[in-house]
Amino acid sequence: MPLTRTLDDATVVVTGASSGIGAATAYALARRGADVVLAARSADALQQVARRCRELGGRALVVPTDVTDPEAVNRLAARAAAEFGRIDGWVNNAAVSAVGLFDEIPVAEFRRVVEVNLLGTVHGVRAALPWLAAAGGGVLVNNASVLAEVAMPYQSAYNATKHGIRGLADTVRQELRVTGRSAISVCTVLPATIDTPFFRHAANHTGRELTPPPPVYPPEVVAETIVRLLCRPRRETYAGGAARLLGLQWRLAPALAERALGWYAHRTQFGPGTRLDSSGNVFRADADAERVGGWHGRRRRLVRLTAAFGLAAAGTAVGTAAAMARRSRTAP
Repeated sequence: MPLTRTLDDATVVVTGASSGIGAATAYALARRGADVVLAARSADALQQVARRCRELGGRALVVPTDVTDPEAVNRLAARAAAEFGRIDGWVNNAAVSAVGLFDEIPVAEFRRVVEVNLLGTVHGVRAALPWLAAAGGGVLVNNASVLAEVAMPYQSAYNATKHGIRGLADTVRQELRVTGRSAISVCTVLPATIDTPFFRHAANHTGRELTPPPPVYPPEVVAETIVRLLCRPRRETYAGGAARLLGLQWRLAPALAERALGWYAHRTQFGPGTRLDSSGNVFRADADAERVGGWHGRRRRLVRLTAAFGLAAAGTAVGTAAAMARRSRTAP
Protein backbone atom coordinates (compact mmCIF):
# COMPACT_ATOMS: atom_id res chain seq x y z
CA MET A 1 0.00 0.00 0.00
CA PRO A 2 1.19 3.62 -0.48
CA LEU A 3 2.34 6.00 2.20
CA THR A 4 -0.33 6.45 4.87
CA ARG A 5 0.15 10.21 4.45
CA THR A 6 0.78 12.49 1.48
CA LEU A 7 4.40 13.36 0.78
CA ASP A 8 3.99 16.85 2.21
CA ASP A 9 3.18 15.21 5.55
CA ALA A 10 5.61 12.30 5.34
CA THR A 11 9.01 11.48 6.79
CA VAL A 12 11.40 9.64 4.47
CA VAL A 13 14.89 8.33 5.30
CA VAL A 14 17.41 8.28 2.42
CA THR A 15 20.76 6.52 2.77
CA GLY A 16 23.64 7.37 0.45
CA ALA A 17 22.21 10.89 0.41
CA SER A 18 25.48 12.80 0.13
CA SER A 19 25.66 12.73 -3.70
CA GLY A 20 24.25 11.23 -6.88
CA ILE A 21 20.88 9.47 -6.79
CA GLY A 22 20.53 9.93 -3.03
CA ALA A 23 20.93 13.70 -3.23
CA ALA A 24 18.61 13.92 -6.25
CA THR A 25 15.99 11.86 -4.38
CA ALA A 26 16.26 14.11 -1.32
CA TYR A 27 15.69 17.18 -3.51
CA ALA A 28 12.70 15.59 -5.25
CA LEU A 29 11.14 14.80 -1.87
CA ALA A 30 11.89 18.26 -0.47
CA ARG A 31 10.18 19.91 -3.44
CA ARG A 32 7.04 18.05 -2.42
CA GLY A 33 7.33 19.24 1.17
CA ALA A 34 8.50 15.99 2.74
CA ASP A 35 10.60 15.75 5.88
CA VAL A 36 13.85 14.17 4.68
CA VAL A 37 16.35 12.34 6.88
CA LEU A 38 19.75 12.29 5.18
CA ALA A 39 22.26 9.52 5.93
CA ALA A 40 25.77 8.89 4.58
CA ARG A 41 29.34 8.88 5.86
CA SER A 42 30.24 12.46 4.88
CA ALA A 43 28.73 14.96 7.35
CA ASP A 44 29.91 18.00 5.37
CA ALA A 45 28.34 16.81 2.13
CA LEU A 46 25.11 15.94 3.95
CA GLN A 47 24.92 19.46 5.36
CA GLN A 48 25.16 20.87 1.84
CA VAL A 49 22.36 18.60 0.66
CA ALA A 50 20.27 19.54 3.72
CA ARG A 51 20.63 23.26 2.97
CA ARG A 52 19.38 22.73 -0.55
CA CYS A 53 16.45 20.62 0.71
CA ARG A 54 15.39 23.46 3.03
CA GLU A 55 15.64 25.96 0.18
CA LEU A 56 13.29 23.71 -1.81
CA GLY A 57 10.68 23.74 0.95
CA GLY A 58 11.32 20.57 2.93
CA ARG A 59 12.65 19.99 6.41
CA ALA A 60 15.91 18.05 6.59
CA LEU A 61 17.73 16.17 9.34
CA VAL A 62 21.38 15.15 8.90
CA VAL A 63 22.45 11.89 10.56
CA PRO A 64 25.98 10.80 9.53
CA THR A 65 25.79 7.02 9.29
CA ASP A 66 27.95 4.13 8.15
CA VAL A 67 25.37 1.62 6.93
CA THR A 68 27.74 -1.29 7.59
CA ASP A 69 27.18 -0.71 11.33
CA PRO A 70 23.74 -2.10 12.31
CA GLU A 71 23.66 -0.14 15.56
CA ALA A 72 24.38 3.09 13.70
CA VAL A 73 21.49 2.35 11.32
CA ASN A 74 19.20 1.66 14.30
CA ARG A 75 20.23 5.02 15.75
CA LEU A 76 19.46 6.64 12.39
CA ALA A 77 15.90 5.28 12.55
CA ALA A 78 15.47 6.36 16.17
CA ARG A 79 16.74 9.89 15.41
CA ALA A 80 14.36 10.21 12.47
CA ALA A 81 11.37 9.13 14.55
CA ALA A 82 12.36 11.32 17.49
CA GLU A 83 12.74 14.40 15.27
CA PHE A 84 9.64 14.01 13.10
CA GLY A 85 7.43 11.64 15.12
CA ARG A 86 7.39 8.70 12.71
CA ILE A 87 8.92 7.14 9.59
CA ASP A 88 6.70 6.72 6.51
CA GLY A 89 9.26 5.78 3.87
CA TRP A 90 12.81 4.45 3.75
CA VAL A 91 15.12 4.45 0.71
CA ASN A 92 18.15 2.13 0.81
CA ASN A 93 20.50 3.73 -1.69
CA ALA A 94 24.05 3.63 -0.25
CA ALA A 95 26.49 1.80 -2.53
CA VAL A 96 30.16 1.51 -3.47
CA SER A 97 31.98 -0.51 -6.12
CA ALA A 98 35.35 -2.08 -6.84
CA VAL A 99 35.97 -2.36 -10.57
CA GLY A 100 38.37 -4.91 -12.01
CA LEU A 101 38.71 -8.55 -12.94
CA PHE A 102 37.24 -10.79 -10.24
CA ASP A 103 40.58 -12.38 -9.34
CA GLU A 104 42.36 -9.01 -9.20
CA ILE A 105 40.00 -7.22 -6.79
CA PRO A 106 41.50 -7.31 -3.27
CA VAL A 107 39.51 -9.55 -0.95
CA ALA A 108 39.15 -6.76 1.62
CA GLU A 109 37.56 -4.49 -0.98
CA PHE A 110 35.24 -7.21 -2.23
CA ARG A 111 34.12 -7.82 1.35
CA ARG A 112 33.57 -4.10 1.95
CA VAL A 113 31.39 -3.79 -1.18
CA VAL A 114 29.25 -6.64 0.16
CA GLU A 115 29.09 -4.98 3.58
CA VAL A 116 28.03 -1.59 2.22
CA ASN A 117 25.69 -2.61 -0.58
CA LEU A 118 24.06 -5.82 0.61
CA LEU A 119 24.46 -5.81 4.40
CA GLY A 120 23.85 -2.06 4.45
CA THR A 121 20.49 -2.73 2.83
CA VAL A 122 19.84 -5.58 5.27
CA HIS A 123 20.50 -3.23 8.20
CA GLY A 124 18.25 -0.59 6.65
CA VAL A 125 15.37 -3.01 6.15
CA ARG A 126 15.67 -4.35 9.71
CA ALA A 127 15.79 -0.85 11.19
CA ALA A 128 12.91 0.48 9.08
CA LEU A 129 10.31 -2.28 9.51
CA PRO A 130 9.32 -1.62 13.16
CA TRP A 131 8.96 2.12 12.55
CA LEU A 132 6.97 1.67 9.34
CA ALA A 133 4.67 -0.71 11.22
CA ALA A 134 4.30 1.79 14.06
CA ALA A 135 3.24 4.45 11.52
CA GLY A 136 0.43 2.18 10.34
CA GLY A 137 2.26 1.21 7.16
CA GLY A 138 4.71 2.67 4.71
CA VAL A 139 7.05 2.02 1.82
CA LEU A 140 10.56 0.61 1.69
CA VAL A 141 12.47 1.22 -1.56
CA ASN A 142 15.71 -0.62 -2.36
CA ASN A 143 17.91 0.75 -5.15
CA ALA A 144 19.19 -2.42 -6.79
CA SER A 145 20.36 -1.34 -10.30
CA VAL A 146 19.60 -3.18 -13.53
CA LEU A 147 22.70 -5.20 -12.58
CA ALA A 148 20.40 -7.01 -10.17
CA GLU A 149 18.91 -8.68 -13.24
CA VAL A 150 21.76 -8.72 -15.77
CA ALA A 151 25.54 -8.80 -15.31
CA MET A 152 28.49 -6.74 -16.53
CA PRO A 153 32.20 -7.66 -16.60
CA TYR A 154 34.63 -5.99 -14.18
CA GLN A 155 31.79 -5.47 -11.67
CA SER A 156 31.66 -8.86 -9.93
CA ALA A 157 31.28 -7.55 -6.37
CA TYR A 158 28.69 -4.95 -7.36
CA ASN A 159 26.76 -7.45 -9.51
CA ALA A 160 26.67 -9.98 -6.68
CA THR A 161 25.38 -7.48 -4.12
CA LYS A 162 22.69 -6.10 -6.40
CA HIS A 163 21.39 -9.57 -7.21
CA GLY A 164 21.33 -10.19 -3.46
CA ILE A 165 19.34 -7.01 -2.79
CA ARG A 166 16.71 -8.07 -5.30
CA GLY A 167 16.37 -11.50 -3.71
CA LEU A 168 16.21 -9.98 -0.23
CA ALA A 169 13.40 -7.63 -1.25
CA ASP A 170 11.39 -10.46 -2.82
CA THR A 171 11.71 -12.61 0.30
CA VAL A 172 10.86 -9.84 2.77
CA ARG A 173 7.83 -8.90 0.66
CA GLN A 174 6.60 -12.49 0.84
CA GLU A 175 7.15 -12.65 4.60
CA LEU A 176 5.27 -9.41 5.22
CA ARG A 177 2.34 -10.70 3.20
CA VAL A 178 2.08 -14.12 4.85
CA THR A 179 2.43 -12.66 8.35
CA GLY A 180 -0.33 -10.10 7.89
CA ARG A 181 1.91 -7.02 7.56
CA SER A 182 0.93 -6.09 4.02
CA ALA A 183 0.51 -2.44 5.05
CA ILE A 184 4.28 -2.23 4.46
CA SER A 185 5.31 -2.27 0.79
CA VAL A 186 8.77 -3.35 -0.38
CA CYS A 187 9.82 -1.99 -3.77
CA THR A 188 12.90 -2.54 -5.91
CA VAL A 189 14.14 0.01 -8.46
CA LEU A 190 16.42 -1.10 -11.31
CA PRO A 191 18.17 1.94 -12.83
CA ALA A 192 20.17 1.97 -16.06
CA THR A 193 23.53 3.79 -16.17
CA ILE A 194 23.12 7.10 -14.31
CA ASP A 195 25.14 10.33 -14.52
CA THR A 196 26.52 10.46 -10.97
CA PRO A 197 30.02 10.61 -9.41
CA PHE A 198 29.83 6.82 -8.93
CA PHE A 199 32.44 5.88 -11.56
CA ARG A 200 34.84 8.57 -10.31
CA HIS A 201 34.55 7.29 -6.73
CA ALA A 202 34.76 3.54 -7.42
CA ALA A 203 37.82 1.51 -6.54
CA ASN A 204 39.72 0.90 -9.78
CA HIS A 205 41.99 -2.07 -10.47
CA THR A 206 41.87 -1.98 -14.27
CA GLY A 207 44.76 0.40 -14.94
CA ARG A 208 42.39 2.44 -17.12
CA GLU A 209 40.08 5.40 -16.78
CA LEU A 210 36.53 4.34 -15.85
CA THR A 211 33.56 5.68 -17.78
CA PRO A 212 29.86 4.74 -17.55
CA PRO A 213 28.55 2.59 -20.41
CA PRO A 214 26.05 4.72 -22.33
CA PRO A 215 23.24 5.58 -22.63
CA VAL A 216 23.63 7.65 -19.47
CA TYR A 217 20.52 9.06 -17.76
CA PRO A 218 20.32 12.00 -15.33
CA PRO A 219 19.86 11.08 -11.64
CA GLU A 220 16.44 12.75 -11.62
CA VAL A 221 15.13 9.82 -13.68
CA VAL A 222 15.75 7.54 -10.69
CA ALA A 223 14.69 10.14 -8.11
CA GLU A 224 11.30 10.62 -9.74
CA THR A 225 10.88 6.85 -10.02
CA ILE A 226 11.51 6.49 -6.29
CA VAL A 227 9.03 9.27 -5.51
CA ARG A 228 6.39 7.49 -7.62
CA LEU A 229 7.06 4.24 -5.78
CA LEU A 230 6.59 5.96 -2.44
CA CYS A 231 3.22 7.27 -3.62
CA ARG A 232 2.12 4.22 -5.62
CA PRO A 233 4.22 1.18 -4.69
CA ARG A 234 5.06 -1.54 -7.20
CA ARG A 235 7.11 -4.60 -6.41
CA GLU A 236 9.73 -3.71 -9.04
CA THR A 237 10.30 -1.08 -11.70
CA TYR A 238 13.02 0.10 -14.09
CA ALA A 239 14.47 3.61 -14.29
CA GLY A 240 15.63 4.41 -17.83
CA GLY A 241 14.45 2.72 -21.00
CA ALA A 242 17.76 0.94 -21.58
CA ALA A 243 17.35 -0.93 -18.31
CA ARG A 244 13.96 -2.26 -19.39
CA LEU A 245 15.39 -3.34 -22.77
CA LEU A 246 18.37 -5.09 -21.18
CA GLY A 247 16.10 -6.95 -18.78
CA LEU A 248 13.87 -8.08 -21.63
CA GLN A 249 16.81 -9.33 -23.69
CA TRP A 250 18.27 -11.17 -20.70
CA ARG A 251 14.97 -12.98 -20.08
CA LEU A 252 14.39 -13.89 -23.73
CA ALA A 253 17.87 -15.18 -24.55
CA PRO A 254 20.14 -15.09 -21.50
CA ALA A 255 23.20 -16.72 -23.08
CA LEU A 256 23.15 -14.44 -26.12
CA ALA A 257 22.45 -11.33 -24.01
CA GLU A 258 25.24 -12.25 -21.62
CA ARG A 259 27.76 -12.41 -24.46
CA ALA A 260 26.49 -9.22 -26.09
CA LEU A 261 26.49 -7.20 -22.87
CA GLY A 262 29.92 -8.53 -21.94
CA TRP A 263 31.34 -7.35 -25.28
CA TYR A 264 29.53 -4.00 -25.05
CA ALA A 265 30.60 -3.22 -21.47
CA HIS A 266 34.20 -4.23 -22.24
CA ARG A 267 34.23 -1.73 -25.12
CA THR A 268 32.46 1.19 -23.38
CA GLN A 269 33.44 1.03 -19.70
CA PHE A 270 36.91 2.53 -20.17
CA GLY A 271 38.21 5.86 -21.39
CA PRO A 272 41.52 6.60 -23.14
CA GLY A 273 43.44 7.52 -19.98
CA THR A 274 45.39 5.30 -17.60
CA ARG A 275 44.91 5.14 -13.83
CA LEU A 276 46.88 3.82 -10.87
CA ASP A 277 45.21 1.26 -8.63
CA SER A 278 42.93 2.98 -6.14
CA SER A 279 40.50 1.89 -3.43
CA GLY A 280 38.32 4.92 -4.21
CA ASN A 281 35.60 5.54 -1.66
CA VAL A 282 35.26 1.90 -0.62
CA PHE A 283 36.83 2.58 2.78
CA ARG A 284 36.73 6.38 3.01
CA ALA A 285 34.03 8.99 2.47
CA ASP A 286 34.77 11.39 -0.38
CA ALA A 287 31.29 12.54 -1.42
CA ASP A 288 31.01 16.18 -2.42
CA ALA A 289 27.21 16.69 -2.54
CA GLU A 290 27.30 16.56 -6.36
CA ARG A 291 24.27 15.04 -8.07
CA VAL A 292 25.95 14.48 -11.41
CA GLY A 293 29.28 13.05 -12.47
CA GLY A 294 29.85 15.10 -15.61
CA TRP A 295 29.04 12.29 -18.02
CA HIS A 296 26.26 14.20 -19.79
CA GLY A 297 28.26 14.31 -23.05
CA ARG A 298 27.81 10.56 -23.40
CA ARG A 299 24.06 11.09 -23.68
CA ARG A 300 24.71 12.34 -27.20
CA ARG A 301 25.52 8.76 -28.16
CA LEU A 302 21.99 7.70 -27.29
CA VAL A 303 20.74 7.60 -30.90
CA ARG A 304 23.61 5.41 -32.10
CA LEU A 305 23.34 3.19 -29.06
CA THR A 306 19.59 2.89 -29.33
CA ALA A 307 20.17 1.60 -32.85
CA ALA A 308 22.78 -0.82 -31.52
CA PHE A 309 20.43 -2.03 -28.79
CA GLY A 310 17.73 -2.41 -31.45
CA LEU A 311 20.02 -4.63 -33.49
CA ALA A 312 20.85 -6.60 -30.36
CA ALA A 313 17.15 -6.99 -29.63
CA ALA A 314 16.60 -8.21 -33.19
CA GLY A 315 19.46 -10.64 -32.75
CA THR A 316 17.92 -11.83 -29.52
CA ALA A 317 14.58 -12.39 -31.25
CA VAL A 318 16.25 -14.26 -34.14
CA GLY A 319 18.28 -16.35 -31.74
CA THR A 320 15.21 -17.20 -29.69
CA ALA A 321 13.22 -18.10 -32.80
CA ALA A 322 16.06 -20.29 -34.07
CA ALA A 323 16.32 -22.07 -30.74
CA MET A 324 12.56 -22.70 -30.70
CA ALA A 325 12.74 -24.01 -34.26
CA ARG A 326 15.53 -26.41 -33.35
CA ARG A 327 13.56 -27.68 -30.37
CA SER A 328 10.48 -28.21 -32.52
CA ARG A 329 12.50 -30.20 -35.10
CA THR A 330 14.00 -32.46 -32.44
CA ALA A 331 10.76 -32.92 -30.50
CA PRO A 332 9.30 -36.45 -30.69
